[in-house]
Amino acid sequence: MASTTPKYNPKLVGLGLLAGAAVGVAWANTKQRQYAKHGSPGMLDWERVRRTARQIIKEEAPASGWHEQWEEYYRGQVAQCYPLITQEMGRELPVPVDQIQAFSRTEWVDANIANFKQLFDPIEALYKRIQGPGNLGTMLMGDVSQNVMSGQLGILMGYLARRVLGQYDLSLLGKEPVTAGRLYFVEPNIAAVQNELGLDPDDFRLWIALHETTHAYEFEAYPWVREYFNSLLEEYISYLSDDLVQFGSSMGGLKSLVDRARAGLKESDSWIEAVMTPEQRVLFAKLQALMSVVEGYSNYIMNAVGERLLPSYEMIKVRIEQRAAQRGPAEKLFIRITGLALKMEQYRLGESFFNAVVAEHGVSVANRVWEGPEMLPTLEELRQPQEWVRRTTGD
Repeated sequence: MASTTPKYNPKLVGLGLLAGAAVGVAWANTKQRQYAKHGSPGMLDWERVRRTARQIIKEEAPASGWHEQWEEYYRGQVAQCYPLITQEMGRELPVPVDQIQAFSRTEWVDANIANFKQLFDPIEALYKRIQGPGNLGTMLMGDVSQNVMSGQLGILMGYLARRVLGQYDLSLLGKEPVTAGRLYFVEPNIAAVQNELGLDPDDFRLWIALHETTHAYEFEAYPWVREYFNSLLEEYISYLSDDLVQFGSSMGGLKSLVDRARAGLKESDSWIEAVMTPEQRVLFAKLQALMSVVEGYSNYIMNAVGERLLPSYEMIKVRIEQRAAQRGPAEKLFIRITGLALKMEQYRLGESFFNAVVAEHGVSVANRVWEGPEMLPTLEELRQPQEWVRRTTGD
């Protein structure tokens, strides 16, 4: 009986190993030349982020005239919001928002990649300086890290691009002069939710416009809010830069980060906060408190004004809440891992704070949060509104 055991020719195996080694050397030389020409890998490959997000979206370009039609429509919706928000807030918008855009999901990704890139530029520059020329192994590890981080951010942006309804986009850490903010309405998502929940199309879109236009009031009618937000971001980025210098790419630095995360998890359920120093957590708490005020107040306006204005307000509110409660286990896990749960907590905590203050003391007292940074509630005061009222009014 003939043997079925495969036979190997040692010469052929040797030639194969030599050929593989030659290919590996050629690839390494190619990489070395690329690094010499373009520098060490950055933290993020923005084109990879874009490609990953677009693969998730899988969207065709809008038809001719689509943008003009919907932008005219949303201009009308936003114009309806001005007198309503002015009356509730007690302050006029200095200049109407002139950049109101209807976006496809792909356009939302492109706009936000530009924003993220601007925010990451200082960290990217420091990251490349820390890497230095390095050796090939270090640079290859930088390549791997870049691919992983870019893929993760691309997945997150693709996920958000299918869910975001509207956005007030303001220039943070931008170049002077500071430009006015822009209002985006992601119409494919708005249409999908409206159809899914069987909502009145005009009422639902006006409900969304109230929330986003309120953001314009918060930042444009009170310029200190943008300045304060920028100062917190700049300080936070300086902390991140310090971390890059400390941890670098060494195993000792990695161990320090792991040790910090282990200690931090004992004090926080959030992995984001777990890797922070005590100083970073104090600053992060200020950012969280500010964003809770910004998002919570917009939710308060959306509901307070919407209840008086929109015939189908109660249906919108109930069905949106039911939809949020029906997320599956996989989506809930994704939200927790990516830190989006913190964003949702901002909405809930801020809205609860304003509802409580208005119910007990009226909207004029609640509006005092916009008088200056010292009037902003802390996270503790957001959870106990009466403490904020006592501090700011003496009652």
